[in-house]
Amino acid sequence: MQRQESISPGTDFAGGRHYGLDWLRIGAFAILIFYHIGLFFVNGEWLVKTAEPVEWLAIPMVFTTPWRLALLFAVSGFASAALLGKLGGIERFVRERSKRLLIPLVFAMAVIIPPQSWVGLSFNHGLTESYWTFWSTGYFRFGQLHGVTLPGWEHLWFVAYLWAFTMVLAIGHFFASGAIRRRIVAAIDWMAQGYRLFWLPLVYFVPMRAAITFTLGESHGLFDDWLTDALYLPVFLFGFALARSPQLWPAIMRCARPALLLALASYAVLAALEIRFPDMEGISHAEMALDRAAVGAMMWAMVLFLLAIGTRFLNRDHRWRKTLSEAIFPIYILHQTAIVLIGWWLLPYGLPPLTEFAIILTGTASSCALFYLVARRVSWLAPVAGLSERKDAPVATAPMAEPARQS
Repeated sequence: MQRQESISPGTDFAGGRHYGLDWLRIGAFAILIFYHIGLFFVNGEWLVKTAEPVEWLAIPMVFTTPWRLALLFAVSGFASAALLGKLGGIERFVRERSKRLLIPLVFAMAVIIPPQSWVGLSFNHGLTESYWTFWSTGYFRFGQLHGVTLPGWEHLWFVAYLWAFTMVLAIGHFFASGAIRRRIVAAIDWMAQGYRLFWLPLVYFVPMRAAITFTLGESHGLFDDWLTDALYLPVFLFGFALARSPQLWPAIMRCARPALLLALASYAVLAALEIRFPDMEGISHAEMALDRAAVGAMMWAMVLFLLAIGTRFLNRDHRWRKTLSEAIFPIYILHQTAIVLIGWWLLPYGLPPLTEFAIILTGTASSCALFYLVARRVSWLAPVAGLSERKDAPVATAPMAEPARQS
């Protein structure tokens, strides 16, 4: 009998939990918050910008750009499989995910996102009307103002896409016949052999990311954003497969080292191009294709490497894990509005960048913590803040198949 590799140490999934994915989710959202603060300081267009850009900050930010959202979609796919197994039916699964994702999204688009749109239009397009006038008469136009779609979802596009991907998954799961399911299982078994899990997805992601660069951009408009769909839907489905296919975990561990090497090589390309062509100004088509190919390669390589890190080193509980896992969604909902408003209020004072950063970070952390603490205590606010009635984080309750054991 062929021996299967063990994925120990740090791979105890006792009780149906993978704590490592919880920690990866927490870490990815924390990086996302710092990334959005960084957007206030680097060159380029955003909702609001400091008067003194910090040009070198773009180099470390380039390191996280290719993979941070892909990792979140992979972990979300795993959590979706967990919840589907827990609820035991597609209808309950669809209802639960729709309630958990759409209620906060609609609330945020009506209450939390409008200040971002107002600041962005004021800063970039010279909007002069007050916030109340803007919100009460112009925000809910369901059209565009100075090229900005209103009402908008800004950073919460991730939630809209996650819901859409979840519905695609639910439809596919409902209609998949037994024969199709067997073919999927066989394909996963084949992918888990050797280093196929490392190189075969690259055959798709690298040319896809490079080719679409010259035809489509990222609009985050869901129905007209084929680039984001083409990149992140497969990663989401891969995360779903992880919860049902223990044979993938040894393959992930086996691919960790080449994945890290590829990720570092890709980052070297991205950093070099960013240094040579700040904001991609003056870059040639060939160099742009190289940049986008490096993004595609680094995306998949870092997802594999971080899943391996989460499994080997982070798969253990801590007294703060449950609280942090629960707090992440409310913090994610509010954080960018806090960053934008604080940055906007700071502009007239002409403060040094380091002082601005300290104030924005402190103010954002404080407001997000307050929002979470209030939401968990106010029954009507909990669902619109992304908290479930039982306050269980999806990944923390993730049942998955037992890992392959040596035989």
